[in-house]
Amino acid sequence: MEEMKAIRLYGQSGPDQCVFEDAPQPQPGVGEVLIRVHATSVMWQEPTWSETWKTPAGIERQHPIPGHDVSGEVVEVGSDVTGVAVGEAIYALTEFWRDGAAAEYTVARATDVAPKPRTLEHIQAAGVPLVGLTAWQALFEHAGLTSGQSLLIHGAAGGVGSMAVQMAKWAGATVIATASARNHAFLRTLGADEIIDYTTTRFEDVVRDVDMVLDTIGGETVARSWRVVKKGGLLLSVFSPPSQEQAAAFGVRAFFFVVKPNREQLIDIGDLIDTGQLRPITERVFPLSEASQAFEQALQGHTRGKIILRVEDEERRR
Repeated sequence: MEEMKAIRLYGQSGPDQCVFEDAPQPQPGVGEVLIRVHATSVMWQEPTWSETWKTPAGIERQHPIPGHDVSGEVVEVGSDVTGVAVGEAIYALTEFWRDGAAAEYTVARATDVAPKPRTLEHIQAAGVPLVGLTAWQALFEHAGLTSGQSLLIHGAAGGVGSMAVQMAKWAGATVIATASARNHAFLRTLGADEIIDYTTTRFEDVVRDVDMVLDTIGGETVARSWRVVKKGGLLLSVFSPPSQEQAAAFGVRAFFFVVKPNREQLIDIGDLIDTGQLRPITERVFPLSEASQAFEQALQGHTRGKIILRVEDEERRR
């Protein structure tokens, strides 16, 4: 069996559990494609997810490979694959229970991969699938956001938040964002209509009757958000399930969801990128061999956009 360089997780206790080492190169099965990875992104929560350590059937996973954003090139297709060709530049969000893309090669369902946006390099494209699909599914699939509505986005300068600001403005919504002062000018370039410095102003003192709150932070931020949503409005969290009891008390709908791979939505997102309506934000790029440092930075929070792992150079050094 051929081997490749990869990051493997040896525990949940911290970035030092990310080990750069040899791992077996995967092979595509029925309906799957093998991808030569050019770049992936860092998801700081991933070592703590149950899916990271168990398959859907409950089988324990040994030393899983993280990284479910992928941008790269298809190098092999399994049987019963249509619509994806060897040599195609693609990007995708892969299923969370699979070994990920913090490796020279990864496998994905062919139905999950989409053509990489033409205007992006792989480094940029690798920061799109998870946050782009999360924002898209939150705003349009679950909230049904329409032109003229208003929303408050918590953590607006982060990966999901920065995508949501741009998508909401493209849809014709009024966007109120919470962020530290250093990100105010940045968020204005993305289209935010109003920006609240959460370090000096309590958002609930200045915001009223929005159609929707999109929470990417959790904790007390959610508890303070109920009163700013209008009756019948929506509080949607991608961080943790909000209290249904509190929702009922305030006459608000509340929802939590976990993003799912979606080829068609990635194609739509790619079209927005290629027409200049949407741009991915990259905080910093690390080589694959420095994944532990990348996770360490991600854990510190307050990042602007995504932290990327560059993978393609690892193979060239072999």
